Amino acid sequence: QVQLVGSGGGLVQPGGSLRLSCAASGSIFSINTMAWYRQAPGKERELVAALNDGGSTNYADSVKGRFTISRGNAKNTVTLQMNSLKFEDTAVYYCYAWINSVNYWGKGTLVTVSS
Repeated sequence: QVQLVGSGGGLVQPGGSLRLSCAASGSIFSINTMAWYRQAPGKERELVAALNDGGSTNYADSVKGRFTISRGNAKNTVTLQMNSLKFEDTAVYYCYAWINSVNYWGKGTLVTVSS
């Protein structure tokens, strides 16, 4: 069994920063991609940032230059550093991973950007 746990959401003022973490555990043979998606109220879920096993990254245009996805210090973890947060970044953020050729989703973590 594989578990995927995301954490780090919260309330932040515009211009502030938050760091999200995603950790995969269990019977893991290969991880091809780890990523963060988000879903704002009334909108479809969208890719925020992804990191593949080769180290390549992919970002939504709306977060380029502000968000950074990277490998965490612990094995099978990634972090999403979110800087210069805007009101429109408010959403439920979901950790995603392609592990052992299977899609996994973590439970969402709420990020609220508000003054």
